[in-house]
Amino acid sequence: MDSSRDFKSIQEKIQKALIAVTQSTNRIAAEDLSFQRTSNPTIAEDLDDASSRLFALTSSLLKSASKNTDVSAPSLEDADDVDVHWSRIVDVVDTLLEKADTSLDEYTGAIKRKTASAEPTSVSLPINNKSRSSLDQSIRRANILKPQNTFEIKPDNQATSPWKPLLTTKPHAVVPLEQSLDTFTDEAQTTQYGPFISLPSAFESYLEANYVYSYRHPYEVEISNLEYPEAVFHPKEPTMYLPFETTTATFVNTYEGVLQMLEELRGAKEIAIDTEHHDFRSYNGLLSLMQISTREKDWIVDTLQPWRHKLQVLNEVFADPKIVKVLHGAYMDIIWLQRDCGLYIVGLFDTFEAASALQYPGRSLAYLLKRFVNFDADKKYQLADWRVRPIPEEMFYYARSDTHYLLYIYDMLRNELLQYSSDDPAEDLMRTVLEKSKETSLRKHEAFPYDAQTGQGPFGWYNMLIRQSTGKLSKEQFSVFRAIHRWRDEVARREDESPLFVMSNGTIFDIARRMPPDPKALHSLLSSGSFIAKREVSRLFDIIAKAEADGANGPTVAEVIRKQVPSMGVGEIAKTLVPQSRNTDSGTNTIETKDLVSETSKLWGNVAMSSRWEQPLVDRAKSVQFELPWAQFVQSAQVVSGIQALDQSSSLPQVVPSDNTSATPNNGLNGVVTPQDSDFTLKTGLKRKAPEPESSSEAESPVNAKPNPSLDVAMNDDEIAVPDTDESEEDRSAIKKSKKAEKKARKQAKLERKRAKLEAKQAKNASLQQGKAEEEDDDEDDDDYEPFDYSQAKSVLNAERSAAANGKAAAQQKARFNPYGMTAEGPKPARRMHGEKAGKSATFRK
Repeated sequence: MDSSRDFKSIQEKIQKALIAVTQSTNRIAAEDLSFQRTSNPTIAEDLDDASSRLFALTSSLLKSASKNTDVSAPSLEDADDVDVHWSRIVDVVDTLLEKADTSLDEYTGAIKRKTASAEPTSVSLPINNKSRSSLDQSIRRANILKPQNTFEIKPDNQATSPWKPLLTTKPHAVVPLEQSLDTFTDEAQTTQYGPFISLPSAFESYLEANYVYSYRHPYEVEISNLEYPEAVFHPKEPTMYLPFETTTATFVNTYEGVLQMLEELRGAKEIAIDTEHHDFRSYNGLLSLMQISTREKDWIVDTLQPWRHKLQVLNEVFADPKIVKVLHGAYMDIIWLQRDCGLYIVGLFDTFEAASALQYPGRSLAYLLKRFVNFDADKKYQLADWRVRPIPEEMFYYARSDTHYLLYIYDMLRNELLQYSSDDPAEDLMRTVLEKSKETSLRKHEAFPYDAQTGQGPFGWYNMLIRQSTGKLSKEQFSVFRAIHRWRDEVARREDESPLFVMSNGTIFDIARRMPPDPKALHSLLSSGSFIAKREVSRLFDIIAKAEADGANGPTVAEVIRKQVPSMGVGEIAKTLVPQSRNTDSGTNTIETKDLVSETSKLWGNVAMSSRWEQPLVDRAKSVQFELPWAQFVQSAQVVSGIQALDQSSSLPQVVPSDNTSATPNNGLNGVVTPQDSDFTLKTGLKRKAPEPESSSEAESPVNAKPNPSLDVAMNDDEIAVPDTDESEEDRSAIKKSKKAEKKARKQAKLERKRAKLEAKQAKNASLQQGKAEEEDDDEDDDDYEPFDYSQAKSVLNAERSAAANGKAAAQQKARFNPYGMTAEGPKPARRMHGEKAGKSATFRK
């Protein structure tokens, strides 16, 4: 069966299983497990057992996945361990994903191991499997002496001054070396300033306080003004590579061998270059190997020799603009070559940029080798320890294959780029690739000091805290975290070791969260590979104790992060984004800041962007002001519309201060007395039903009504009375008598109704008793009875609508029991509660 089809069926099965597990997990997560725990002890025990099994299974899976790797798997006992060891879990999962990706590629045929192939056109590794299996166990971490101890120019990790290029001579120079090495400040603020690449000129003082001056790129002018050879812009038949089996590579580990290689390289028109780097047992890393190939020959140069700085003699070829240097993904190779060997590339052609311009589905070197050469590269050696000497056969084969076919790939890519290019500069793919290659070759190495305050830079704690931190760190924990990170950096620089070799990131977070109380507890948190940390555990514990004490009064994580980048105003942002708004000659802005800020929202339309642009509200009655907080009374008394026509003796309320002080007149109310700031009570009186007036002359206007003296007498000193319509004493007496008579009549009628209902009920009970007695007599006389015939009965489920309607009407006519109403016989009606509201109720059973 075809491996790709077979894999597709397996993939579908795995995907279905994963979907089922994910759905079950989501259903469980949607339940209220806390409620289930408290309501049912059995469920709580089952959940605890399931959690224990899951944690045990997860721990075993992590240990199994971390076998034969340099990653140590944590042991998970509860949910807190997941947060504590999160970074270590991520490391294990990442390693497992890398293995799975490689295995899938090998299974589907995208990438094959370098074993003997049955196809004659495919190139493979002519070695046995025994040597590979023994090499895999120690391929990434070799226990050897550090070669940097023998270098004539040792790496200086403690230097605070700018890194100076190693060049002593400058072949093919347009600008002399002395002028090229002058210090300068980059006004354009390029990538060398790290995370502050977009800060405007207002922060130049900030940059000067945090970053040192830099040396120029020695070949900056030569690369910027470079004109590639004419052969690059003309297609030609690709030159086939020599058979791999019939040729060999020359290993160069002496300076005389370098000079002999240089003589042969001078006659080449194109050369292919690649490097191998090691960064685990060195602070900045080590360029461990360099591969160079021409059309006829391959070389592998040992760059770990004590005289490695003398390799800058190769600049006679590397900096020659007439020779095209072909590299793949030279983004970091450029840095490593100039940092360790003083080598600079002039005339770079990056095959990665060519694959990107042609929009290939894959841009890696392994993809290009498979596409053009049908060569299956084994990229596991990319992470090998290239300090090993002598170089194993497999690694030597891999290093040579990276450049042996690269010039043929360059020919194929050049022809394809020229084929799809046009006269339009925007569609000239060849020019695009060459310009991006120039940008890559202009990269230069910079030495970044350690910033303990802000944590910025490639070796700082800021990015580590943002990416790998889980949970919230207290002030003490944050202080311990920064102190351990600073100690790790100091030790790594002094010992020339990678910070990860001294202590892993996960261990730093573990110590910061747990804050061990004694050196023994601290020693238990260190991994087995932290040799240096275990050696200095006493000193490290003193640092942690001091940091914990200082952290009580120290800053929080949020406070430190807020201070990372200074706040920028609208004007500074406008000057940054619109450079033409700055006039450097006069020092004034040609465009005002307010012209660059919109006063309305682009999303909501004519809506003010800020309250400062909102229109002021119109005061409808500026002349009318009230100090009493009862607007509803003002509206009922019609004060707003007719305040100017009211008289002080009219229906306006009379205010009596509680402290018996005289009230001052309010000019806004035209003489109306207003109270001072004191307590008061507002009373509205009782509602009355006045008789209908016989004529319009008998009715008086509310405005002309006289105040009620009885209300004035009844008022307390701290009350505000609202007068009602005035009535005479005779009218009130007549109304009172009529109300009493009506109440008595209603009471008498109610008693008559109760008496009638009682008599009707007694008569009904008597008739029911009589009918029951007659029925018993009939049952005694009839010994036989006919059973009910269900076959002749009417259907209950399919009853007629009329019958249903009649039954519904009858049910509606039936009187419902009202617990709040009076009954002839029965208990006292229930009392209505003021808090009752209409709604639904339900009874829950535990």
